[in-house]
Amino acid sequence: MNLRVPEDLDRRLEKLAAEEHTSKSALLLQGAELVLQRHARRHEISEGLNFVIGHNAELLKRLEDA
Repeated sequence: MNLRVPEDLDRRLEKLAAEEHTSKSALLLQGAELVLQRHARRHEISEGLNFVIGHNAELLKRLEDA
């Protein structure tokens, strides 16, 4: 896999990699993992909300009218 990184981002990654004693590649892998975790969490929350709305529609309607 090839990845084009803008110069500014590359410089910032280089600096952070040096501070963390790791590689830019390792930092990018960590970033990718965080993006995937965030997406999964949003999906879980969305499913939870859909469940509540679907199973408690009548209750939510009564609360809305209260």
